[in-house]
Amino acid sequence: MKNAEKKMNRAIEVLENDLASIRAGRANPAILDKVTVEYYGVQTPLQQVGTVSVPEARTIVIQPWDATLLGAIEKAIQTSDVGINPNNDGKVIRLNFPPLTEERRKELVKGISKRGEEAKVAVRNCRRDAIEGFKKQKKANEITEDDLKEMEEDMQKMTDRFIKQVGDIIAAKEKEILEV
Repeated sequence: MKNAEKKMNRAIEVLENDLASIRAGRANPAILDKVTVEYYGVQTPLQQVGTVSVPEARTIVIQPWDATLLGAIEKAIQTSDVGINPNNDGKVIRLNFPPLTEERRKELVKGISKRGEEAKVAVRNCRRDAIEGFKKQKKANEITEDDLKEMEEDMQKMTDRFIKQVGDIIAAKEKEILEV
């Protein structure tokens, strides 16, 4: 049960991290989490080569600690899937987020729903694996039939709780994106 709960929690964490990288028209530094910059021949996460701040609702400012990295950061952002063109003023890089179009909002909501379904499938797979483990214990006479039924019911209750949590996370993100 504990192992299944850990796996379900991990599925929720993966979903939340995945959703954090989706831009909702507002500037969110989490969309830069996957961007890496070549720094002395090594791919380094953007957060480790400079300061990332959000001075306004629709702007992210990146100030590298080493000014020679401005070009490399700009190139890394352009080649990533962020979808924003960086503005380099010689000291900092600014990312200006335009408001999302209605069509783009609906497209993002579809993608979010798909990711939510994937998370629900992951939670259900954890339940299936746990119940298979319970049945093996029953077959090996380690637990009784009543214990098996009780454990299956508890597992189902835990699964329902996690599925509801996924639904709540998806609904909140969809609301955030559809908000104008």
